[in-house]
Amino acid sequence: MKHLCWNFRMASMLVCLPVSILLKYAYFARIDEVNLQGPVLRAVLETNPSALAQAAALDAERNGMNTTAGSFSLLGSIVPDDAGVVKKLRAAGKANLSEFAHFRGNVASGCADPCGSSSGSGVSSSIGLTAVALGTETDGSITCPTDHNNLAGIKPSVGLTSRAGVIPISEHQDTVGPLTRSVTDAAIIPTTTFTLAQPSPVPDYTQALDKNALVGKRIGVPRSVFLNETDTGLDPSVLAAFEEALDTIRGLGATVVDPADLPSAQEILVSNNETVVLDVDFKIQLNAWFEGLLANPSGVRSLAELITFDNENPALEEPVNFTSQSDLWRSTKELGATRGIDAALQAFNLDALVLPAGGLTTVPAGKSWFLAIYLPLGFYPDNVTIGSAGPLTVYPAPGVPFGLSFLGTGFSEFQLVKTMTRLARKAFPAAIPTTQLKDVIGN
Repeated sequence: MKHLCWNFRMASMLVCLPVSILLKYAYFARIDEVNLQGPVLRAVLETNPSALAQAAALDAERNGMNTTAGSFSLLGSIVPDDAGVVKKLRAAGKANLSEFAHFRGNVASGCADPCGSSSGSGVSSSIGLTAVALGTETDGSITCPTDHNNLAGIKPSVGLTSRAGVIPISEHQDTVGPLTRSVTDAAIIPTTTFTLAQPSPVPDYTQALDKNALVGKRIGVPRSVFLNETDTGLDPSVLAAFEEALDTIRGLGATVVDPADLPSAQEILVSNNETVVLDVDFKIQLNAWFEGLLANPSGVRSLAELITFDNENPALEEPVNFTSQSDLWRSTKELGATRGIDAALQAFNLDALVLPAGGLTTVPAGKSWFLAIYLPLGFYPDNVTIGSAGPLTVYPAPGVPFGLSFLGTGFSEFQLVKTMTRLARKAFPAAIPTTQLKDVIGN
């Protein structure tokens, strides 16, 4: 184990401690500063009670750390085992989650809309409460918090990373990926879990990090997905930053093919039946999840019992202005892939597609098994009109981040990782924890 050495002035001794212990103490202190104190971000739902005890408390970790999908109906439940990704990447805490991954209804994902089910993960990574967070994307849970929190993220191809032990929505679309502050950190994570669907051998994605990677590449712009004659769906500041990004991409040696539209773009724009698939998958797979629990104090053991629990506990599960979600839409691999992303890549001989991360980015990516990589792009100006993102949230707002997305064909992560990113702006001062390692050493 790697160690850091610090002179504590204890009998003039040089004391060396494991990096993991030092970081955990510092991260816990950072979380305390801003989670329930200061700006009260509530990004962290629960910290791991065994993180500082390590091996001696591994059994207590599994039984004592709640896995709830943000629902009180699972409070105190005991799962049969750690999720596969947790076994490979054991975290120091658990970030906050919109209940059942923002799928159960029109419930806000956060007061300032950090967005997506992985809202707590996005906030935590953005302000340094954790080095890396994981999100499970069905349709937006990596895309959206990355876009709204000035992060880098990867939505892996479905099947690249393990979903074992993850509370499900849809086996056809769920995929676990990282949210980090740099592409380098994000590139490390997909190699930490293993599935039968992975290519063999699994590439070392950090080897794809190359500042000259765009030289000679062909990057397409599917404008009809995010821009049409009547409604762009995006603020002018986003479109202006996107055009600047295209100039940067050209300057790095790539050929920008503009437009490079998806044949199914118009169908994607008007389709509203996607969750027919998700609703069926969610019922079947969530029932199986409940049945696999070793214990659940609420007594909930099925989706039907979950609905009853929610109705009987409105103070817990139904915030002000809550409404049930009833609009359904169909999602097929053909719409997003065969006649969508894949068709555009082949028709224009492209290496990837690029478009603003907001708006409709999740639609073509979500309707396929393809992958996407997200980077910071810019920030809304001070004069932007504040909008509503739901009954309890606002978006956009002055100074709020927005991102850039690259879409590629399935299992082409190695090629798509060849990008660079940066942090151009920090969070508002009250949300930036000040605790450093030197402040907690010896405590």
